[in-house]
Amino acid sequence: MRIVLISTYELGRQPFGLASPAAWLRATGASVSCVDLSREPLPEDVVRAADLVAFYVPMHTATRLAVAALPAVRGLNAKAHLCSYGLYAPVNETYLRGLGVETILGGEFEEGLRSLAERLSGNPGAGKNGQHEPFDALSASQGKLTISLARQTFITPDRAGMVALDKYARVVMPSGEMRTAGYTEASRGCKHLCRHCPIVPVYNGVFRIVDREVVMADIRQQVAAGARHITLGDPDFFNGIGHAIPLVEELHREFPGVTYDVTIKVEHLLKHSDCLATLRDTGCLFVTSAVESVDDAVLERLAKNHTRADFLRVVAMFREMGLTLQPTFVPFTPWTTLEGYCDLLEVLREEELVENVAPIQLAIRLLIPAGSRLLELDQIRRGVGDFDEAGLLYPWKHSDPRVDRLCEQIQGIVHAGEQMKRSRAQIFERIEDGAFAVAGGGITRSALPVLAPWAAVPYLNEPWYC
Repeated sequence: MRIVLISTYELGRQPFGLASPAAWLRATGASVSCVDLSREPLPEDVVRAADLVAFYVPMHTATRLAVAALPAVRGLNAKAHLCSYGLYAPVNETYLRGLGVETILGGEFEEGLRSLAERLSGNPGAGKNGQHEPFDALSASQGKLTISLARQTFITPDRAGMVALDKYARVVMPSGEMRTAGYTEASRGCKHLCRHCPIVPVYNGVFRIVDREVVMADIRQQVAAGARHITLGDPDFFNGIGHAIPLVEELHREFPGVTYDVTIKVEHLLKHSDCLATLRDTGCLFVTSAVESVDDAVLERLAKNHTRADFLRVVAMFREMGLTLQPTFVPFTPWTTLEGYCDLLEVLREEELVENVAPIQLAIRLLIPAGSRLLELDQIRRGVGDFDEAGLLYPWKHSDPRVDRLCEQIQGIVHAGEQMKRSRAQIFERIEDGAFAVAGGGITRSALPVLAPWAAVPYLNEPWYC
């Protein structure tokens, strides 16, 4: 059985979404090639020989790029079975099947891929571990929506043959040092039901743990390959606090010179504030937190379960403890006002967070994908157009056209700034000038602190998109 697993985009990281299923598939005796189209061309000879080609689609951008790559794959091999797996596969099932994708796998996909490969090779049921009900690969390939939330027994990801770690995003230190970064996951899914989150339509409040021994084994192989920093890419690292803290303690004991970063909700940073010292002392270089907005009304509509005041409390806690916070935002929503956008910029200046925020985070426009809980809101249902299958979203326009124009302007400023390799501070100042100019005389621009001309915080050097 010859299998090609394809990733089109995974935030500048060596794809865990290829390495993990590759281990499961190779354990059955299959020949598996892992291809990352964000870093290498499509290997035509390998695709021509494949029996199964599976695209990993964990997010919007990755799915759009996978759709764009499908004609080339089908042109090279008209007989290969096509599969799509990951968060965006089940919610876009109809569209993907219309493009020729035969099997759709959502949720915990490793066992589903293994079951599919076994069925295609004429050996169904081989390798079952007996831990839970068998994954119905036949249903998944016959038009039935298959999302598995079964408790898998994970095995160590197999990164053989993948693009080298030094070809991916690196950590930039304030000193200018560049550190090779690895990536792994200690859990999947999320306990929470934020309305705009693409995890919710698939996991609906469920999260699954990857055994600590498996996570550590994956970290060991990446450190051996040159990693000096590890991104623990869980949707929320503190979903399972009893799993998270022993893991980073073990990581630090075994590799005291290796740093790491995690993603944690504002809500959890406050609830588990007693654990922040452990993060700091075990080498946590920064914490990413999906703050999304500093407008309480917007936060309520997104069901973020935190407030502006909560965010500012976390900022103060991090400053006091010597931890670096990297907030992310969705600044352009149907509820954004020009005043509100300018307020966000002022908060970032006043709290000395300009260097902590990647410029693209100030240009992101709310996506409303299929299955989004945002559609529970009357205003959203009334305000969106028909679902755009090719765009993978419900289109919307702001009631104030100036806000949409500002969004486009900010996206242009960020793109130009990145092309010209401007610093975060330089791009921020251009964003600020543009926003206050559009807002006009109705908003008073405060006297704000002068920005430092250098990077004051560590960060990954590849800006990411949804």
